[in-house]
Amino acid sequence: MIEPGKDNLLEANVEALVNTVNTVGVMGKGIALQFKKAFPENFEVYARACEAGEVQPGKMLTVDLNRLTNPRFIINFPTKRDWKHKARLKDIEAGLPALIEEVRRLQITSIAVPPLGCGNGGLDWREVRPLIETAFAEVPEVRVLLFAPKGAPEATAMPINTQRPNMTPGRAAVVAVMSRYAVVGYSLTLLEVQKLLYFLQEAGEDLKMPFAKAAYGPYADTLRHVLDKMDGHFIRGWGDGANKPETPLEVVPEAVDEAEAFLGAQSATHQRLERVAELIEGFETPYGMELLSSVHWVAQHEDLAARTDAAKAAAAVSAWNERKRQMFQAEHVELAWGRLKERGWI
Repeated sequence: MIEPGKDNLLEANVEALVNTVNTVGVMGKGIALQFKKAFPENFEVYARACEAGEVQPGKMLTVDLNRLTNPRFIINFPTKRDWKHKARLKDIEAGLPALIEEVRRLQITSIAVPPLGCGNGGLDWREVRPLIETAFAEVPEVRVLLFAPKGAPEATAMPINTQRPNMTPGRAAVVAVMSRYAVVGYSLTLLEVQKLLYFLQEAGEDLKMPFAKAAYGPYADTLRHVLDKMDGHFIRGWGDGANKPETPLEVVPEAVDEAEAFLGAQSATHQRLERVAELIEGFETPYGMELLSSVHWVAQHEDLAARTDAAKAAAAVSAWNERKRQMFQAEHVELAWGRLKERGWI
């Protein structure tokens, strides 16, 4: 019996949850990342199986959670060969008979199934859904909660059962700079966190983040791994790792005290934090932070002449991409350039 799934698949009251995976041991985003955080023991088994070459299309990897309550099993369903590539419909077709075989073998009476290969996988739900329905018609006695593609649940509603990481200098700096920005009442987006850490590193803090020129200004891809580890423990909002500029993030209140205690008497770090706070005053919006960091980037990393000529900085920002050319007015660029010059950043 198939029913439409509602709310959060990971919290469905069923014996088995189906998790869509690739064959290379990466659970980096989407529902797979949610599973990784909610069931870290499943990820450990899956990662080892991938290393051994045991995770292949058409084969299920079932993990017994050894619980008396639901869910009792995680059934990992390979929908992608590699996390970088899209799902293949033939892999869904090959996997469904194996899934039904596993349901029968384990005598599962209820199961939650995500939209296999859709979402990040790129397959058309109109093609995938009939395949799932046809497969489960062979076991009509099984209660199937079938989830259609939709946006991920709110990040704060995603269960996180990963081990709490230790506070480190880098994590303490992330928490500290975010808390100083948010304390004045501003909400925080991923874009703003990227720019805050860019300036903190430019101020001399050794964050080991390789920033590069990107669509929205200086960007460090490694930050997503940092936030993934911190999510649910020191920050909230990273969720399924969608890594979108507008993703809202917040600091866990208890983490602020822990970070401040960890930094303790490290006066150099506190001075850098204050220097960043002074620089961004009045620019505390996504627009302002992208503007300020983009102007700094062209002056420090691209055109030396832009350090002494605001017009050259404006021209360089305009040439960055079409988005910046249309969004940033020359007088705004010059205002940001003036702030950077005044505070000794260029």
